[in-house]
Amino acid sequence: MSAEPRINDRIRVPEVRLVGPSGEQVGIVPLAKALELAQEYDLDLVEVAATARPPVCKLMDYGKFKYESAMKAREARKNQAHTVIKEMKLRPKIDPHDYDTKKGHVVRFLKQGDKVKITIMFRGREQSRPELGFRLLQRLASDVEDLGFIESNPKQDGRNMIMVLGPHKKKTEAMAEAREAQAARKAGRQGPTDAAPEDGAAEASGETSSEA
Repeated sequence: MSAEPRINDRIRVPEVRLVGPSGEQVGIVPLAKALELAQEYDLDLVEVAATARPPVCKLMDYGKFKYESAMKAREARKNQAHTVIKEMKLRPKIDPHDYDTKKGHVVRFLKQGDKVKITIMFRGREQSRPELGFRLLQRLASDVEDLGFIESNPKQDGRNMIMVLGPHKKKTEAMAEAREAQAARKAGRQGPTDAAPEDGAAEASGETSSEA
């Protein structure tokens, strides 16, 4: 079945509850009268509530309505950004340099507006020391608390311990800030367009003015 509403001659009911072009309530009128008014206004009679008794119809420019609806839907899709879940794996006895590197990746992901799944991988006897993984996850969450928050608390999953960090900012906000920063950097590289007059030229200008 088509999702398009019935318009004009496709409407097959004896009477309709008519709404005017500005949203005013005209009332219940025969279908023939509603079609006559549509012709007078050079508009379409569009069925907007088919299940009502009688059906509700409105006078409108249906072609313009469809175009504006399509543009709004397109703009909504354009602005929609899906949150991506990134993953970062650590060992419970990670060395400081590797930790800083991994933390840098987490910071970048959160700045982009993405969630980050942190996985601590236990091997051998490390499985008997889950507190090592828990402390590491708490440390990481504390180090990036300005950018993200703990969305899913640390929990044991077999040989792994998992925590999910969520960004404070939405993906759309992060993308907008990134575009603004890029534009600012581009403007900074271009520099000022108006060059200042040379000192000699300024002095010469001053001498001419004083003589006048």
